[in-house]
Amino acid sequence: MCAALSVIEVGRKDCALPNQKLVFVVDDDPGILRGLKRLLGKYGYESLLFDSAEAFESCDEFEQGICVVLDVQLNGVSGIEVRHRLTDAGIALPVIYITANDNESIRAAAVESGCIAYLTKPFSAKSLIEPIARVAAGLA
Repeated sequence: MCAALSVIEVGRKDCALPNQKLVFVVDDDPGILRGLKRLLGKYGYESLLFDSAEAFESCDEFEQGICVVLDVQLNGVSGIEVRHRLTDAGIALPVIYITANDNESIRAAAVESGCIAYLTKPFSAKSLIEPIARVAAGLA
């Protein structure tokens, strides 16, 4: 079971049916987490929220998600490094990076890690929802 900040009961076997659209969101800013939960819900996606890399990495429900929205900088932990650790563990969850601190080297590392999108805060709803919709449709 995940130690997430969501109302979804992840431990229940019926909580994430194959037709559900579960998006993991990892950000250390509670305001961003609340905002993304509302936005995703508006577009028909369930969300599971994590306020740290440690909480997210301790999750054992990755197969239920369609993708992860992952902050690049999480209280001193690199979201890009988190992505590499997931990949090393055999978890091939598509990643959308979000960041408030954009620069060329971070962007290059994010793209190199295999993300499906790289968004700079603040970003439009459309720029987040489009790559998620592509994943949900099996096109990413």
